[in-house]
Amino acid sequence: MSVLVTGGAGYIGSHAAIALHDSGRRVVLLDDLSNASAAAVDAVRVLTSSDIPFVEGDAADVGLVDDAMGRFGVDEVVHFAASKSVAESVNEPLAYFRNNLGSLLGVLAAMEARGIKRLVFSSSCTVYGEPEVVPVTEASPVAAVNPYGVTKLQGEQLLDVIASAGGLDVMLLRYFNPIGAHLTGSIGEDPTGTPTNLVPLLMEVAVGRRDRLQVFGGDYDTPDGSAVRDYLHVVDLAEAHVAALEALASRPGATAVNLGTGRGYSVLEVIGMAEEVMGRSIAYEIVGRRPGDAERIWADPSFASEVLGWTAQRGLREMIQDHWRWCEAHPMGFETV
Repeated sequence: MSVLVTGGAGYIGSHAAIALHDSGRRVVLLDDLSNASAAAVDAVRVLTSSDIPFVEGDAADVGLVDDAMGRFGVDEVVHFAASKSVAESVNEPLAYFRNNLGSLLGVLAAMEARGIKRLVFSSSCTVYGEPEVVPVTEASPVAAVNPYGVTKLQGEQLLDVIASAGGLDVMLLRYFNPIGAHLTGSIGEDPTGTPTNLVPLLMEVAVGRRDRLQVFGGDYDTPDGSAVRDYLHVVDLAEAHVAALEALASRPGATAVNLGTGRGYSVLEVIGMAEEVMGRSIAYEIVGRRPGDAERIWADPSFASEVLGWTAQRGLREMIQDHWRWCEAHPMGFETV
């Protein structure tokens, strides 16, 4: 099988590329490098000992995607290409709709032209909004509360319509909160500009790139007042994409699957674990809540086990250790390579 990975130079895409290659697939990467580095492609090639093809360009460009599919004999697609910051989406909603839905439409048009029907879609737990009951299952109400989440929910709805008409077999993977890095420390999260997720910000404090971490909200109805999330090792997440592609053979149509550990950790618990792993304190201050953030959310991962035969294997300590290994070796991201 030959698989096109859009957003393949990004954090999750690059880790998934390695897992897909290790599964015996021929991997083709496509990325416009707007929030990624070409150095990630080089690192993936080294880690796989393979000259994996890379196409630089926008997934919304139907002609570009169609050409890549034809040149490399693509049979299936894993679609990551999207902007992914909740906070940024609140400030720039139009840009998020244009990029996230535009890239999906571009990929779908090229797939239709080529007769390709197998797709894994990078969705998000943000489609659940602020759930009243946790853990959330795939049957929990969807009610996205920020523009990023709305783009993911609308993407799912579009894919469900196409799948219902028989035009697509698709896994809608609802990620919880990926952190960690490849065991070698050769690739990891390297956001462009100011990161908005907890662990990249925490790591910037640890390597001296910022003075302190802001904890958004200390008055939530949680044990320590800080927001609670389900954190998932990016390598576990990458392996889930292999399982999802393989499960499509017996799951026609559209299937939504939660990818998480089933355990929630508060922001302050994550900071505490990081301090244990690093053997140093992390300066932080509690500030006001951030628009669009949910109070607490974690997954019921039992459906993923049933449908994909997949469960997360790595705990929070290993996630932080691996993320720190990457950041300690690359304090300025791929710029230090």
